[in-house]
Amino acid sequence: MDDSAPGRLLLLDTASLYFRAFFGVKDLRPAPDGTPTNATRGLLDMVATLVTRFRPTHLVACWDDDWRPAFRVEAIPTYKAHRLVEGSQEKEEAPPELEVQVPVLRRALESFGIPVLGSPGYEADDVIGTLTARHRGRMPVSVVTGDRDLFQLVDDEADVSVVYTARGGVRDAEVVRQADLQERYGVPTGTAYAEMAMLRGDTSDGLPGVKGIGDKTAAQLIRTYGSLAALRQAVADGDPALKGARRANLEAASDYLDAAPLVVTVAPDAPLPDVPLTVPRELADPETLQQLVEAYDLGSPVGRLLKALELRPS
Repeated sequence: MDDSAPGRLLLLDTASLYFRAFFGVKDLRPAPDGTPTNATRGLLDMVATLVTRFRPTHLVACWDDDWRPAFRVEAIPTYKAHRLVEGSQEKEEAPPELEVQVPVLRRALESFGIPVLGSPGYEADDVIGTLTARHRGRMPVSVVTGDRDLFQLVDDEADVSVVYTARGGVRDAEVVRQADLQERYGVPTGTAYAEMAMLRGDTSDGLPGVKGIGDKTAAQLIRTYGSLAALRQAVADGDPALKGARRANLEAASDYLDAAPLVVTVAPDAPLPDVPLTVPRELADPETLQQLVEAYDLGSPVGRLLKALELRPS
């Protein structure tokens, strides 16, 4: 099957999944050398579940080559700053029992032949945004994440949906489409969701938002004016409907609103290697996979993923 064939592209927000696996699978079950294995086992099980449910023809594990890109920090210095290891400007706080598993789970994915793609200076979200932009209209795209930020990619016309794991986990993940954005947030499109999020801010990402504006008010303003740009133009033009504290707060947040789109909007054009994205038809590195199975006692989750991908063990 070539890369232009119709089918379904499944994009994994890999860190979102392995963090969920780490905190969701309480049994650390260390390998003989003492390395915990819960995130690795959990991630492989998650991928098996997703492949079985969605039957993708194309599959990518999207990777954070840079979890806090310089272009976002330059725009808004508080971006993810609260997640930094104390005294560092680069390293993200993470449990050491998880950190030691990340190279292992990456090698396992690569041994299966699942492409693991990152882009220097960009987050996994940007890899997802770029691959979505490249494939929209060519095939349905399903983005698997526990992060609401990626709701901005939801687009019914292009058949782009988000498989949202934050509520029901991977096994009972909900498929988010535009009707869900309308029902839950009162915004009609993924783009409108992103602009609502800019107004509202996001403490988990260190984005202040506009003072006094929460979800409901942000959604109402985007619905009323149609876009963030139109709202800001209305403020500049002295729209009498915008008055008092609301006008003052929007005016005071002008610099923030200049920068917010650069930080919140995922990149559609991150540089990525040109590699096949098709679901593997044979193991890429059966020897390494077998070594990982033996070293980390991964026989059961590896077997489940082999079955889901319809691959024969080595």
